[in-house]
Amino acid sequence: MAQTTSSISLLYGILGSLSVLLLIQKGCASYTFKVGGAGDWAVPSDPNTNTYNQWAEKTRFQIGDTLMFMYPADKDSVLLVTKDDFTNCNTQAPLEKYSDGHTVFSFNHSGAFYFISGVQDNCKKNEKVVVVVMADRSGRSSAPSPSPSEQQLLPPSPPPEEAAPTPAEAAPPAPTTSSEVPFPSPSSAPAPAGEEAPPPPDNSTPAPSQESNPPKKGNAASSTFTGTLSSIGALIGSSIILAF
Repeated sequence: MAQTTSSISLLYGILGSLSVLLLIQKGCASYTFKVGGAGDWAVPSDPNTNTYNQWAEKTRFQIGDTLMFMYPADKDSVLLVTKDDFTNCNTQAPLEKYSDGHTVFSFNHSGAFYFISGVQDNCKKNEKVVVVVMADRSGRSSAPSPSPSEQQLLPPSPPPEEAAPTPAEAAPPAPTTSSEVPFPSPSSAPAPAGEEAPPPPDNSTPAPSQESNPPKKGNAASSTFTGTLSSIGALIGSSIILAF
């Protein structure tokens, strides 16, 4: 029983490895296209019609694919040029030049590739082709995530706006204390309509009269001392008179 389980596990492992290899081979597979369909690089049978471009527009090129040109090496060549040189058939400043008679060009990036004949007259007779290379065939390419330096350049997201408080949520005003409420004085109260305002009360305190003031202690002592002297004088006088 254990041997059977081990064999099944081994079989599953082999099948999984084969599946991975097939996927890798499918993702890395490239194709070799022959220019124009047949691979012959020459002036088209109808010089007024660019049969090479018509063929290229119907063909899907991917990164890693190759394009093969076959031509007589002593009479022709293949030039990789810019778009302007392609339009004007300028053969003086090519980006790359091939003249081996059996050229196989590999597409290492996406975009447009411009090929013309090394013979200017042949180029003017539509011996030229534009090849547009598309994205990766696997279709698993995704937008790259921003690098840390790019993330630092991003502006910070604005903070969420706070909702304004509703009237019910607004804090009630603090009550006014009784000490802060001014009370009108009786004199400042307005008189009723049609009546004159009463005169303000006289708050001045009347000075006390002399009668209401009690006698001072100094005056009482003086009166007593004077009365005593008078009595003593009268007594002495009476004694003198009686002696005679």
